Amino acid sequence: MPQPLRMTILCEDQARMGFLDKKFSAQHGLAIFISAECDILFDTGPSEVILANAGLSAIDLHSAQWIVLSHGHWDHTDGLPALAGAGVRPRLLAHPEVFADRYRPSGEYNGMAMPRSSAAAAFALHESCGPFRLTETVWFLGEIPRRNDFEAKTTPFYRMENGQRRPEHLPDDTALAITTPEGLVVVTGCSHAGICNICEQARQVTGEDRLHTVVGGFHLLQCDDVLEKSIAYFRERNVARLLPMHCTALPALARFHAAFGIEKACTGDVIEIPAGRA
Repeated sequence: MPQPLRMTILCEDQARMGFLDKKFSAQHGLAIFISAECDILFDTGPSEVILANAGLSAIDLHSAQWIVLSHGHWDHTDGLPALAGAGVRPRLLAHPEVFADRYRPSGEYNGMAMPRSSAAAAFALHESCGPFRLTETVWFLGEIPRRNDFEAKTTPFYRMENGQRRPEHLPDDTALAITTPEGLVVVTGCSHAGICNICEQARQVTGEDRLHTVVGGFHLLQCDDVLEKSIAYFRERNVARLLPMHCTALPALARFHAAFGIEKACTGDVIEIPAGRA
């Protein structure tokens, strides 16, 4: 029987209005708890806020069989120490470059707080450059080929390697793809590799041509050619549901709303995909 898919936003830049006894906290970052064939925590947000929001959502994080990291920036990974401290220690899946020594142009550290040695001690660490199948329906996409001519050519960031400053291209930026009877659900962290590139990798890895839902950070920051070509891509693919959040800036959100009438998902929201037909 097909399994229903349920995604709970445990951290995002904005919070859904709750009640007196349910006050969700928003922080810059992303964490999504996915219930499908198994429970998966996709990214961890930037702090211990994930623990409080999970409690308000009646989610037991100890049920997670996997933590999957989209890439090695602090706002997606720095909930790891809090999770380990709370005894949440499932398998941890990431690209090997997730632990790179990363910086912003200003010189501020931009990587993750937990080094590889600590992650390996706290979790059952599994590193993969390529696609990895977590369940019958859930795929980790691995390194994303930069196929098109308009996305992900450069970043403003840099990394340190052997004492040398190097350009940062974020090869570890990746996503999850989940097959459903209605088509693919793509869950992305920041889309530094390009949201369209990610969706094409999802189609190729899974063999499923139909895109149904795309949720997560799209990393579209302004009204420009990249945004317009991304909108054209989603129109061509006839995507049923788009939920851009986190690093998708207001000008891009406004264009997506005008083009598709999108929803805005926030901390505390639950996204459900019907099980459909077998």
